[in-house]
Amino acid sequence: MSETPAIEISDLVVAFGPRRVIDGLDLEVARGEVMGIIGPSGSGKSVTLRALIGLLAHQSGTVKFNGRDVSSLSGQERLAQSRRWGVLFQQGALFSSLTVAENIEFPLREHLGISRKLRREIARIKIEQVGLPASAASLYPSELSGGMIKRAALARALALDPEILFLDEPTAGLDPIGAARFDQLVLNLKDSLGLTVYMVTHDLDSLTTVCTRIAALGGGRLLKAGTLREMLDADDPWLIDYFHGPRARHLKGSEHGV
Repeated sequence: MSETPAIEISDLVVAFGPRRVIDGLDLEVARGEVMGIIGPSGSGKSVTLRALIGLLAHQSGTVKFNGRDVSSLSGQERLAQSRRWGVLFQQGALFSSLTVAENIEFPLREHLGISRKLRREIARIKIEQVGLPASAASLYPSELSGGMIKRAALARALALDPEILFLDEPTAGLDPIGAARFDQLVLNLKDSLGLTVYMVTHDLDSLTTVCTRIAALGGGRLLKAGTLREMLDADDPWLIDYFHGPRARHLKGSEHGV
């Protein structure tokens, strides 16, 4: 029998008034894989992510984490489940009035109630884990570069040692060198921590470097899910434009994800 998926989405519907942004989405994410979520603007990529983590309500359908339907959980069970997720939003969403260390300590203080000394030690470890210098601990978000903000936000997302990491456009706004380094960081963390990663991205290099499989959304539904090779061979017009357009020349002949 196959292993229970880390994430299982069945016939998901998310609507704003009469408009269905997500209209019957089905998708499974296996444990330990990196699923890249792509699609044209307005296809529902970020809306789906926010629905998965409970920031948006869904009108119908089911969402399961490790086989458990979130709608069947009590409030305490949902809270316990959410502690097993880490979330990195596109702009980092760091608290501007807190230092990097204090941002990382925030979920520890809210959920675990551990001592300040232990919170500081965990923050130090997470700062090192994401490749920031120790001196970054005392800096405020306004004192950080774009790449440092992403890493600090990732450190906070890892504070509770999650099983599933949600990333919303993690390389957006980074230069090519910074984006490549961040991709490698995500890959290293996935391997060393045994993470399952759900990553919304437009970045073709991230898809090539990091993702085990790719899911393309369109019109609120799943256009196709598969390896990079399978996406390159797809006959959907949008996927052809995306994977064979002028910005995708380096993907031709790629063997990643076969």
